[in-house]
Amino acid sequence: MPHPHLILASSSPRRKDLLEKLSFPFTTYSPNVDESVSKELSPSEIVSILALRKANNIALKFPQAYIIGSDTIVVCDGIVLGKPQCREEGEQMLKQLSGRTHSVYTGVAVVNTNETKVFYDKTDVEFWELSTTLINQYLDSGEPFDKAGAYGIQGYGALLVKSIIGDYYSVVGLPISRLSRILLEMGLTHPK
Repeated sequence: MPHPHLILASSSPRRKDLLEKLSFPFTTYSPNVDESVSKELSPSEIVSILALRKANNIALKFPQAYIIGSDTIVVCDGIVLGKPQCREEGEQMLKQLSGRTHSVYTGVAVVNTNETKVFYDKTDVEFWELSTTLINQYLDSGEPFDKAGAYGIQGYGALLVKSIIGDYYSVVGLPISRLSRILLEMGLTHPK
């Protein structure tokens, strides 16, 4: 029996690296979806809806495959912090996170012809007090600009983090431990 095709609906190199840890063969396709959502939604609803929207977008093209969609947001003081659009916005986000605890929500949707499973993970991240010099050095690195909340925990941004409560991989963008269990529940088996 041929191995069911697994597709990651993401252009994120970080999610691709994480999914490789599971040893399932897969390909990636970048979904083309509208990421606007109602301001009335909770953070968990936002990431769940966007993850499902991404997975469904690719599932239309590959109906026989297992499709994984994922979305990550950072929430501080009830405010959703997306990817900074410019240096000033990145600086403002890092100042807001400095010396405080924020929450990172990652939603995951797995879609195939038989069923759909959607879940989210929430991890609390505490930052050190960040000096203006450190913030500027980090912005100069270029790392913050394609990441929610203007930092990447897996890169230079690790120097900003004092502690985390929850799943480190969820902060990076894909809670792989829980995802692997979902894939097995849905009948995807490791190739022999």
